Amino acid sequence: MTDSTATLSFNDGSPAVTLPVLPGTIGPEVVDIRPLYAKTGRFTYDPGFLSTAACTSTITYIDGDKGELLYRGYPIEQLAVHCDFLEVCYLLLQGELPTADQKKEFVNTVTQHTMVHEQMSAFFRGFRRDSHPMAMLVGVVGSLSAFYHDSLDITDPHHRHVSAIRLIAKLPTLVAMCHKYTMGQPFVYPRNELYYTANFMRMMFSVPCEEYKVNDVLVRALDRIFILHADHEQNASTSTVRLAGSSGAYPFACIAAGIACLWGPAHGGANEAALNMLEQIGDVSKIGEFIKQAKDKNSGVKLMGFGHRVYKNYDPRAKLMREACHAVLEELGLHDDRLFKLAMALEKIALEDEYFVQRKLYPNVDFYSGIVQRAVGIPVSLFTAIFVLARTVGWIAQWNEMISDPEQKIGRPRQLYTGARRRDVKPLAQR
Repeated sequence: MTDSTATLSFNDGSPAVTLPVLPGTIGPEVVDIRPLYAKTGRFTYDPGFLSTAACTSTITYIDGDKGELLYRGYPIEQLAVHCDFLEVCYLLLQGELPTADQKKEFVNTVTQHTMVHEQMSAFFRGFRRDSHPMAMLVGVVGSLSAFYHDSLDITDPHHRHVSAIRLIAKLPTLVAMCHKYTMGQPFVYPRNELYYTANFMRMMFSVPCEEYKVNDVLVRALDRIFILHADHEQNASTSTVRLAGSSGAYPFACIAAGIACLWGPAHGGANEAALNMLEQIGDVSKIGEFIKQAKDKNSGVKLMGFGHRVYKNYDPRAKLMREACHAVLEELGLHDDRLFKLAMALEKIALEDEYFVQRKLYPNVDFYSGIVQRAVGIPVSLFTAIFVLARTVGWIAQWNEMISDPEQKIGRPRQLYTGARRRDVKPLAQR
């Protein structure tokens, strides 16, 4: 707490009001406007909440100007190199990195919960085979409340922990089931001897007629995607989870709400848009014309997968994803593939062209993660579902933090009403 204050004055003769200024551990201070309406009868107006802190949080910190991303204080660059995804999950949930014994117990617990209720198979048959994976995922995750009644008391810390474990454990199984269903292939059960990400890849790509071979390079690359997307402060989907949770909704319903929000193309579809852009360019020989159009503000052509709304400098996740991207292309011998040659040529131009360098339009994490996923064999339509798999731990950590907050209240944004004033209804004959 601090003694700092801010004074808000009005030019209509209304008395000025003094508001507290609250400091964070790092980052900007915030003006506490909670007393504003009671003292002045006025609200603030902030579309998109771009200048509003809706909560306190100890989980993730972003400094977009510095290009910094911290999970519980740890730089993402260190976590991605020295930790695997389940260690990061433990960190986000518990606040500290696990010891060797804690990790062993956590991995075992998650592994023991990877299977889903057998009736979920019947649930999938209610969807058309050509349903979008995200449409199915919203439905099946929301339905988990109907299967797991023993962890729905949100006031019980143990119930919240069990729900968190179930969500982290079952999302890979459910995402793989979405893929298998659209492919017309049989569902693949998880194997307890495999690590989390290797297990997911086996459920995605194995078929009954031959044994699936785990490729450690591909597993590590996908694991890195999960780490880099695990949490990202108060973005649209995380805020959606918190807002839904503020009503007391069950955790599975809150995560389903987050999935629905992430499905929006302005949020979770960036890597899909980057791949679609590469397909539209088509060939290395056409890059010059495309770059010319991208520089023309009137052309309507956008360079997807470059720059970032939050990071005004280089996205710290991009360098890490770039390393994984090149490792995957090398492992699979894809550097001469048409689309990947195109991607690397576009990357080179964007990193060297003065127009893009001055505007800091560097390749972002979505540009590289889309390339990696396509190389691994994940269809473009499933990209956002992979994002869901990674982000679920962040959502559930944020939800748990909100439920545990003694200052937590049901979300109720206010509005600036600009409609008709009060008026009287005339009888039908007089209208």
